[in-house]
Amino acid sequence: MTDLVIRALDESDAHLFDAHPDPLNARAAHERTTHRPDWKRVALRDGTVVARGAWWGGADDKEPVNVNWFDVAEGEEEAGAELLRSAPWQVELEINLPGDWRDHPDLTAATETRFAAARAAGYELLVERFLYRWTPERGLPERPGRLVFGAEPDDAVFFDALRRIHSATLDAHALKAIAEGGLDQAAQEELDFFHWCPSPREWWQVARTPEGDLAGIHIPAHNPSGPTIGFIGVLPEHRGRGYAYDLLAECTHFLVEHGAEAVTGATDRGNFPMAANFAKAGFPVVRERVNFHPAAAPAA
Repeated sequence: MTDLVIRALDESDAHLFDAHPDPLNARAAHERTTHRPDWKRVALRDGTVVARGAWWGGADDKEPVNVNWFDVAEGEEEAGAELLRSAPWQVELEINLPGDWRDHPDLTAATETRFAAARAAGYELLVERFLYRWTPERGLPERPGRLVFGAEPDDAVFFDALRRIHSATLDAHALKAIAEGGLDQAAQEELDFFHWCPSPREWWQVARTPEGDLAGIHIPAHNPSGPTIGFIGVLPEHRGRGYAYDLLAECTHFLVEHGAEAVTGATDRGNFPMAANFAKAGFPVVRERVNFHPAAAPAA
C-alpha cells in the first residue's frame, strides 16, 4: 500500500474535501453549517481522498470546538485514525448519521468504519443522541399552563439551578463534567455554552409554580445553525409531575414567537423521559449523532 499523505486545506484546494463519497449523507446534516477551509483536513493515498475531517467552531472562536464531519473509506480505518491523531486540535468528535442507519447494512458498515477509526485514534464513545427538528406543519405543542415563566437577569440563579438539576441527571456530557470537576464545572460549562450562543441573554427563562417555587429553567437559543432548544431542566424536588414537557412546549412557543420557522433539539438516546417529551411535543427524530471524546492521557 502506498504512503499516506495528510493535508490541511485552504481556499485554493478546499474542493478536495468534496472528492470523497458521502454514503451517510452528512452534507444534509450541515446544510446550515459553515466550515472554515483551513479547519478541513484530508488523507490521500495515490492522490485519492480516503479520509476527511471538518473541524468546526463559532464565528469568533480562535480554535474549533469539535470535529463534526468525519468520513473514512472502507478499509482505510488507519488513515482515518491518523487524520484525527495528527490534527493540532484534540476535541470532541461528532459523527452525524441518518436516523435509520441501523436498519441498512451498507449504512451500518460505513458507520462502523468511522467508529473503528475513531477508536484507533484514541477516542472513546461518550454518548449516542437523537436529533430533532420541529416544523410548523407539526403544530405548536399545547401549553399546559401549570407554570409561570419569566426572564431572570441573575446568572447566579441559573448557576444554582443547574447545580441542582445536574445533581440527578441522565445527560452524558453533564456526567462527564461532574466526573472531571464536580457540579460546579457542569453548571459552569452550561452557562458558558449559553453565553457563547448568539441569541440574547434576555431569552433565558425560569419557571415557577403558582406558589412561587422555582421548578425549572428553559433556554430558548440560537446556535450558529439556527433556533434550538438550548436547555430544559426540572429541579429534582419537582420531578414526577411532567414539567419537562411544559418547559419544552414553552421554549418552542417562545422561539416561534421570536421568528423561528423551524426549531431543532437533541437528547441522549438513554434519556427516555426527555425523548418521550420531544415526541409528545411534535419533534420527530431527523438524524442521530454519536459523540466520541479524546481519551484521557494515562497518569505519569
